[in-house]
Amino acid sequence: MFSGMLYIFLPLVIGYLIPINKPSVLNFINTQTSRLVLVILALMGLSLAGLDNIGQNLNQIVIYTLVFFSLISGCNLLALPLLDKLLPTETAQQNQKLPFLTMMMESVKLIFVVAGGLVVGLIAGIDLGWVDKASEAILLLLLFMIGIQLRNSGMTLKQILLNKKGMLIALTIVATSLPGGLIAAWLLDLPYQHGLAMASGFGWYSLAGILIGDSLGPVMGGVAFLNELMRELIALSLIPMIIARYPSTAIGYAGATAMDFTLPIIQSCGGIRCVPIAIVSGFILSLLVPVLILFFLSL
Repeated sequence: MFSGMLYIFLPLVIGYLIPINKPSVLNFINTQTSRLVLVILALMGLSLAGLDNIGQNLNQIVIYTLVFFSLISGCNLLALPLLDKLLPTETAQQNQKLPFLTMMMESVKLIFVVAGGLVVGLIAGIDLGWVDKASEAILLLLLFMIGIQLRNSGMTLKQILLNKKGMLIALTIVATSLPGGLIAAWLLDLPYQHGLAMASGFGWYSLAGILIGDSLGPVMGGVAFLNELMRELIALSLIPMIIARYPSTAIGYAGATAMDFTLPIIQSCGGIRCVPIAIVSGFILSLLVPVLILFFLSL
């Protein structure tokens, strides 16, 4: 039952065991990881082009995405404000100019990569039978590099364990996302383990879309990608508006991106006190994304 999980999870573990001290090597790995993500997302678009009844499938992707996004986000936002009431966090509203449009366009760019692959696949008229094998090979390499990134992210086990608020926020996201995925699976008449896998992306749209697409096909991969991408786009808009009063909600809703992509906006709007909380929460969720997705897909 777990052979498929171990096959894909092994490169991640091997990468996590490799310590790297040279910044130049880490920068190279970060660059190549970003490029591999773009390649796999383009291949996802090609896979969509190879589907029969493409119009019907795209309609299904939109419907599934809206259902999963609404229910998972709704469950998250019902619980996170309670943390702000029970464990308030002091913030420092700052007036720094945020690169909001730049960050937004980085996310939107990935949509165009998938769309570009779809258009090329539709008009090229070539055999697309090789796409799945190519995607799987690149995925294994990508997971290996992600493992290296997680190991060398600068977070130690002691730092994580000492920041109880960051851990609590991450656990709240996990505990509320999974019921949302179960409800969505019930409404859409999907296997419950698929709903749980869909709920385990926590904002990491590229990896969630790739892992789920590799196992469940390009339709569900597209749903996972758009579901998590919408989360990040909403988080970018939501953080500046609510972090002064609801810092735990803002950090938690950012999900796995709280340790990297949305961290600058969290720091700029919430102050330096929010940074370690965001890093710990984002790190835990980033670590859990491949673990939980691969586990639920193996059931």
